[in-house]
Amino acid sequence: MSGDSPALYEMFDDRFRAGRCMNGDERLEVLHTGCRWVEGPIYLPAWRQVIWSDIPNDRMLRWDEETGTVSVFRRGAGHPNGNTLDRQGRLVTCEQGNRRVTRTESDGTVTVLADRWQGKRLNSPNDATVKSDGSIWFSDPDFGITSDYEGYRADSEIGSNNVYRIDPATGEVRLVADCFGAPNGLVFSADERQLYVSDTRAGVIRVFDVRDDGTLSKDRIFAEAATRDRARFDNLRFDDAGRLWAAAMNDGVHCYDPDGTLLGRLRVPEAVANVSWGGAKRNRLFIAAETSLYSVVMGVTGTHPTGPGRRPWLDGQR
Repeated sequence: MSGDSPALYEMFDDRFRAGRCMNGDERLEVLHTGCRWVEGPIYLPAWRQVIWSDIPNDRMLRWDEETGTVSVFRRGAGHPNGNTLDRQGRLVTCEQGNRRVTRTESDGTVTVLADRWQGKRLNSPNDATVKSDGSIWFSDPDFGITSDYEGYRADSEIGSNNVYRIDPATGEVRLVADCFGAPNGLVFSADERQLYVSDTRAGVIRVFDVRDDGTLSKDRIFAEAATRDRARFDNLRFDDAGRLWAAAMNDGVHCYDPDGTLLGRLRVPEAVANVSWGGAKRNRLFIAAETSLYSVVMGVTGTHPTGPGRRPWLDGQR
């Protein structure tokens, strides 16, 4: 790297090096730039593409791994934010502007999964994760209704910012956690016994125990930003060694040991909003940061977005 460019990796604990977290590319690759606020990248193995959101421009884009080309996936997309895959490999999207969670079917049609709770409109769904039972869990802060920049300015009908669960059999939307400043990224541990949720306004990552009936208990703090104004947490992802990787806004990408120790970080030149694993070996980290989509091929491997027991065809092994 050039002498005036900072190193990509910064180590705070020897386990960051010992765990091969510093192996791989020495610089970020810019896959696309020129967006207004990039969010929600998700790798689709069968297509070898990344789909992501450009919220203020109200569109979703896609990058093709084989050709490196970028094209528009969907315009007038409801000011989309986070994306994930369900157990069948279908795209699940949090639409801030439309205040709903949707699923894109195999024929391209869009199904609304959730837009209300107890008859009241959701605030602005932000991020989602899927459990092995098919239930979809999503965060619902007020980012999309505080102004017209990333949605449409409006008053909250619910009056709080919460996390919800969509029942896979009935479609019922159930509140599972509240008392957040602004819930954002959320992810299950490998055994699905814990749910990790970032609270952007509080500058913390919270962890809950998950009961067999789908309710949560034992809320506690997993990690707290050393300087909350700098490291406002956004989305979260695990690698296959149980380390948690967190988009830390103005402080790059943080890596945490399972015991909560901050091991190191990746320096990113823009404010990081979202990270996601992909590539043929799931060792390519895609980073959504402000105006650009970046990637870095690493020495560690990420977990699959559909969680434990993923289906082989999701990896293109038809």
